[in-house]
Order: sequence, then structure tokens, then C-alpha cells
Amino acid sequence: MSAYAKELEIAQLAVQRAVILTKRVFHEKAKGTASKDDKSPVTIGDFGAQALIISALKANFPDDEIVAEEEAASLRTDDNLRETIWDLVKATQLSDSPTEAALGGAIADEEAMLTMIDHGSSKGGAKGRIWAIDPIDGTKGFLRGGQYAVCLALMVDGEVQVGVLGCPNLPVDDAAPLTGGMESGQTDEGGRGVLFSAVLGGGATSRPLTTGTLAAQKSIAMRPLTDMTAATFCESVEAGHSAHGDQAEIAKKLGITNPSVRMDSQAKYASIARGAGDIYLRLPVNATYQEKIWDHAAGDLIVREAGGAVTDIHGKRLDFTVGRTLANNKGVVAAPAGVHSQVLTVVQEVLNSK
Repeated sequence: MSAYAKELEIAQLAVQRAVILTKRVFHEKAKGTASKDDKSPVTIGDFGAQALIISALKANFPDDEIVAEEEAASLRTDDNLRETIWDLVKATQLSDSPTEAALGGAIADEEAMLTMIDHGSSKGGAKGRIWAIDPIDGTKGFLRGGQYAVCLALMVDGEVQVGVLGCPNLPVDDAAPLTGGMESGQTDEGGRGVLFSAVLGGGATSRPLTTGTLAAQKSIAMRPLTDMTAATFCESVEAGHSAHGDQAEIAKKLGITNPSVRMDSQAKYASIARGAGDIYLRLPVNATYQEKIWDHAAGDLIVREAGGAVTDIHGKRLDFTVGRTLANNKGVVAAPAGVHSQVLTVVQEVLNSK
């Protein structure tokens, strides 16, 4: 058994329960919505999922620190929004009774929910046990019925030890190829919904998402890439998140002929980890932007445990020791370990020629 067996189990169950809430929000509130304002389904889902995950972590690991995206100040002055979120949290806890005993720490009332949300205020750093949460990664993907992920990772002294991604709209079949239609119009029904996990040194796995106890898992691995021309690479949907033009030039120089697959969230990390794709590029769009640790910690570990290498554009490992952002890194290059250096060389050639 892994030294982090309990952490892994709690993380998997907590993410799965949070996914149940986000799916309810989508089906009841999100269809036809196009924005993330203070009353939007994304806001409701973000707060609700974060509260559920933190309640499980605090019940089982009360001394651990937590870095999360949301804080509850706005909910204390908005009765309608707070009550809407509480109703969803309460309903999700009741509907997920098979795992409630394992998770413990059911949220009792609205004030307890706000307290849980505010536990995510850690500044991060290089010492101790710190969890990173992104309750809905890929907000626009969530709204359009495309790819989004519920993300949770445990860092111990700055090293990611446990990573879990709940991807409700990815196909359960690990061999299902990536297609250009994955950025929108997906559904969490009919063979979709995957929970990806990894523990440092223990490999990476996938299993179908359920509404109760955990399903059986399968080991996953990146696809051996012997012919670069047959590679598929993933990139963000939004041009504001990653430099599409540079990525197209890199693909051309590598001889990749397949069109890139655009999708939101850490579903990109998960997709290449199980061999549905091969390369994930997230190139800087400006000199000052700093990536958030919760957007990369779980995916970084899952890809590395599946046989991949993950660095920034300078070839440095992602550094989770410096707070809530990846302040020491620029961009992301993820690829099978055997070809990562080749991909990185071309990335640097293209970026240095500008």
C-alpha cells in the first residue's frame, strides 16, 4: 500500500462527489448560459464543489493547508446566491450517502459551508502538506457542454504526491481518439465521465465516474510515439490562454499533420496521459502572466506517472514551491518522455525566432 493510500482514496471520493454537484448545476442551471458573472452557474458550481472537497479534507486531514480559487466574502452579503449554493451542497450530500461515511465531515449549515470555502486561503509554499483545488477548471468548457475538470492535488514540501482529476465529459474508453468536436456539445451521459488518479511513484489510473463507491481502476500510459508525423497535440480553446499561432508553427516543424485538438481544462493532461493524444502545449501569451498551481498540479503528476515529461518552455520542471502561482515557470510542454526533448527543442526554436 502507498504511504498516501488514505489521501488518494479521500481525494478520489471528494472529487467524485464534487463532480456530482457540478453535473447537477449544469443540467439544472447552465444550459444556454454564456458568461461567468456573480450569479452564473460557474460561480454556483465553483463555490459548491470547493465547499464539498474542503469539508472532506478537513474531516480527514485537519492540519493540512489548502490553496483554492474561491473565498466566501461575496456570499456573506448575497443571501440568494448563498442559499442557492447551500441547497445544492445539501442535496449532493444527501444523494451521495454511500460515500458519506468514508468522507465524514458533512457540512451542517450555511455558515459551516462558508467556513469551509474560506479554508482555501493558504498562500502555498515549499513546506508542509498543502492541497490545491480547482473546483471547476475550464469555465467556458463547462458552460458550453465541453471539457472541464474538478482538480485536486496534494503537495508535500513542494512535491506533488497525489493528483486526481474528475472529467465528466471525457469518454470512459481510454482508447477513444481525440476529435475536433470535444470542445462543445458533449454530454456526461452514455459512456462518459472519468476519474484519473496518480500517486508519485505508483503509476496513473483511470476509472469511470460513479454516483457512489469507486469503480474498478485501470492503469494508463502514454502512447509510445515512434512516428512524430502521427502525433496528436492538445491545446487550449481560448487564444488568450495559449499562443495558437506559435503552436501551429511548432506542429509544422515537427512534421505533425493531424489537426490540433482544442479543449478546456486539465482534461488535456488526462487525455495525453492515457494515450488519446500525445503532446500538450501551453505557450505564454504575455510576459507577465503567471499560471496558477491548481491549474497544473494534478495533471502534471498524472502525465509524469503515465510515462511523460512535463516542463516549462525553458525545460524546467514545474515548480509548486513558490506560492499560489508557478512564478518560476513560463508555459507548459508535456509529451512522452522519449520525445520530450525533441518537442522542447522545436518549441524553443520557434519562440526564439520571434
